[in-house]
Amino acid sequence: MPAATVQNSSRPEENSAVQPVSHVLDRNINALIRRRIEDERTLSLQQKLANGITAFVGSMVFVYIHAILFGLWILINIGWLPVVPAWDPSLVVLAMAASVEAIFISTFVLISQNRMAEEDDKRADLSLQIALLNEHETTRLVTMVSEIARKLGVDPQVAPEELEEMKRNLPPDVVLEEIERQNENGASSSSSSSSGTRASLTS
Repeated sequence: MPAATVQNSSRPEENSAVQPVSHVLDRNINALIRRRIEDERTLSLQQKLANGITAFVGSMVFVYIHAILFGLWILINIGWLPVVPAWDPSLVVLAMAASVEAIFISTFVLISQNRMAEEDDKRADLSLQIALLNEHETTRLVTMVSEIARKLGVDPQVAPEELEEMKRNLPPDVVLEEIERQNENGASSSSSSSSGTRASLTS
């Protein structure tokens, strides 16, 4: 019984121990954090102002403030809360102020979205370059392994034409042209099928 008690009491310590993160993963995470901090530091004053306003507009504090202000404005001007004389009984000033505010808020949001789109383009370019590098290295590895297997007289258990296709290094522009060609063929086939359907319906 005492031994079982000691064993059970040591389990929480084992479970609470944090597993060490691999050195490569830790290095990549730190590099991304440093790059993000550097990008935030290099932002212009206008971009920082737009980001701050966008963050405030997208918070619940902004909703609470407007709910209180607009609620008091409406209640006072329609006479339900006669604490001060009404200054906008038709609520035209309120509508105009809300419209002007919406214009500026939309502009600030678009500025922030444009900056986020630029960051997404950078990440997409980085992902594409990494994918191309991986494809090139994998092709070289397949070529090396096939040559080693040939010299050792080992059957790779892969069809020769499939092996040659795996060793072929495809340029990215060729892949893009093939994607565009298939998209055009798919669009033309869909348009022809839709025209044939309309013709059959009219007949």
